[in-house]
Amino acid sequence: MLSPKRTKFRKPHRGRMKGTASRGNQVAFGDFGLQAMESSWVSSRQLEAGRRAMTRYAKRGGKVWIRIFPDKSITVRAAETRMGSGKGAPDYWVAVVKPGKIVYEMQGVSESVARAAMRLAAYKMPMKTRFVLKSDHSL
Repeated sequence: MLSPKRTKFRKPHRGRMKGTASRGNQVAFGDFGLQAMESSWVSSRQLEAGRRAMTRYAKRGGKVWIRIFPDKSITVRAAETRMGSGKGAPDYWVAVVKPGKIVYEMQGVSESVARAAMRLAAYKMPMKTRFVLKSDHSL
């Protein structure tokens, strides 16, 4: 699973997810992409599950790029803990995704294979997504 080697702060604030993605909103490396249509947190487990589904369907053919990285730690309080006594310990890592952001890219396979592989990956994602081609520049 993806996680940063080191971060400036161990327990970041939760933040807000408003607006659309101004960067990373176009297919840059591959020929096909999976674009987020809603804002969401995507955990490192969800990212890995989507990547595995895509590579398995493509029979390890072609190349897959993951365009987002989980660099925000999410803290969770221990079970049955009383209120107070500070913030919980870091539990897992998420990537903040805004509408328009390209999550995965794929190259070296036909469009029909890429569509089906991206559909499997989309099932693993916590937000609505759509399949985009390199020539598409909308949203």
